[in-house]
Amino acid sequence: MITVKEYRGHIRNWEELCERLEIPLDLTREEREERILIRAYETWGYEMADHMHGMFAFALWDDEEKKLFCLRDQFGTKPFYYYETADGNLLYGTTIRRIMEQPGFVKELNEEMLQLYLSLTYVAGENTFFRGLKKLMPGRYLVWQDGRLSITRYWTPTFHPDESRTLEEWADEIHTTLKEIMPEVKTADETAESFLSGGVDSSYVLAMSDVEMTDSCGYEEERFDESGLARQTAEILGRKNSRCLITPEEYFGIVPYVMYNMEQPLGDASAIAFAIACRETAKHTKICYSGEGADEFFGGYNMYRNAERYGENLKTFYVGNTNIMKEDEKKRILKKYDPDVLPIEVARPIYEETEGLDPLTKMSDVDIQIWLEGDIYLNVDKMSEAAGLEIRMPLTDRRIFDIASRMPSKYKVNEEQNKVALRTAAAKVLPEEIAFRKKLGFIVPIRVWMADERYNGDVRRLFHSGIAEKFFDVDEINAIFDDYVGGNSDNWRKVWTIYTFLVWYEEYFVKR
Repeated sequence: MITVKEYRGHIRNWEELCERLEIPLDLTREEREERILIRAYETWGYEMADHMHGMFAFALWDDEEKKLFCLRDQFGTKPFYYYETADGNLLYGTTIRRIMEQPGFVKELNEEMLQLYLSLTYVAGENTFFRGLKKLMPGRYLVWQDGRLSITRYWTPTFHPDESRTLEEWADEIHTTLKEIMPEVKTADETAESFLSGGVDSSYVLAMSDVEMTDSCGYEEERFDESGLARQTAEILGRKNSRCLITPEEYFGIVPYVMYNMEQPLGDASAIAFAIACRETAKHTKICYSGEGADEFFGGYNMYRNAERYGENLKTFYVGNTNIMKEDEKKRILKKYDPDVLPIEVARPIYEETEGLDPLTKMSDVDIQIWLEGDIYLNVDKMSEAAGLEIRMPLTDRRIFDIASRMPSKYKVNEEQNKVALRTAAAKVLPEEIAFRKKLGFIVPIRVWMADERYNGDVRRLFHSGIAEKFFDVDEINAIFDDYVGGNSDNWRKVWTIYTFLVWYEEYFVKR
C-alpha cells in the first residue's frame, strides 16, 4: 500500500494523467492529486515525475517495501527538507518549522552559511542555516529504506542550440506552447487573479488568461512606481486593476513576519513588498498567476548582455544574479571567516555541466539552478503560503524550458534588447510598446527609505545589538551603515542583507 505522507503543489496535466491512470475525473482536487501521486508511483516508479507537469514536492510511504520516496519538481518551485537524527530517524517535510517540532531535531545554527549569504543574499545549495537540515534540491528524489538514505538526480537542465530556425519560428513555438499550457493552469470552476507589473512577463500571462482582476503594488515615490504602467496594461486588455500602496511604515513593520515565514533569511528587498502584495491579494482571491521563470529561461536580465564579454572568466566569479559582498570585505566584518567557504564553489558543478556552451547559456543555467530555487521560488512559495494564497506560474514549465533549451542565445539577447524571442511571442497579443518595454524589475524604494531616520530605527537597533556582536565586528558593519546613510546608496544592499539575517536570527534563536 502506498500512502501520501506529505504533498505541496499543483499538477497541471491532471486530466491527461487521470485518463492514463484510470482515475475518475469527478473527485475533489485533493482526492484527485493524491490518487495521481499513488497511481503514478505504482505505474512509473522513480520515473513518475517525467510524466507530470506543474509544481510539486511530496513524500510517499511504500508500506510493502518499508520505503520512503520523496521528490521535488524539476525547478524546485516547492521546497522540501530532510534531517537525519542522532538515533537514525529521518525527519522530512515541505516546511522547516514542522521538522523542528519533531522529536530528535536539534536546533543549531550552521554559521558557515552566513559567509555565503552575505554575498548571495539567499541560501544557495543543499545546506541551510540549521545544522544538519538539508534541502532536497530540484530535479532530485530521495529514498529512505532500512535506515539508509540515497539521493538521485532524475532531471538536469540541458541545452542543445538549434541554429536552423528563425526568430519568428521560435516565437510561434513559445506562443503555441503557452496557449496549450494556459487551460491547464486552472480548472473551469476556479477563479484566479493575476499579479501585474509594468513588464512583459506578467503582461503576457495576463493576455493569455481569462482573469478579470489584476493586482499591482505601488509607492508614493513616483520613480519607483510601476503601478501606473500596470494599470494602463490592464485597461488596454480590458481587465480591472487593484493597486496596493506600500508605505515605508508597513514595509519595515512586516520584516519580522517575512523572515519568520520564510524560515531562512532572504536579503531580496522585493520579498517584503511581495509579502504585502500576497496578503492584500488573498483578501479577494485564493489563486493568483505570476510570471516567474521567463527571465532565467529566455535571457531577461540586463547583465546577460555582458555574457560574451565575460567569456571564460565567468567560472571565476559568476555565482548567480546577486554577488554583493567580496571576500576581503566579509573577512573584515565577520568574526569567523573560513577561506574555503566560497560562493563560487556552489556554482562550480554547474560550470562543469555546461562546459563548451556559450557564456549566456552558462549564466542562465547558474541562475536556473541556484537563484531561482534559492530566492525567487522560495519567496513565491513561502509568502503566498503564509497569506493563504496559491500562486501558479504558467511560464515555469518544462515545456517552456524545452523551447529555451533549444533556442540559440542570439534570439534571447542582442545589443538592444533582452528576451527577444519571448517579446516577439508576446507581441502577438500585446501592443509593441508593452511587449518590448525596457525591463524595470520589481523595484522597491528601500535604498531611500532605509537612510531615513524615521524608518531605520530597527536597523540601528540590531546593528548595535548583542546578536550583531555575536557574528560581526560591530564597528565595521556600522561604518558600512553610516557610509550608506551619509550618501553612498550603493551600500544599501549590504546593509539590508546583514539586517535581514539579524532579524531572522532574532526570530528563530532569541524569541523562540
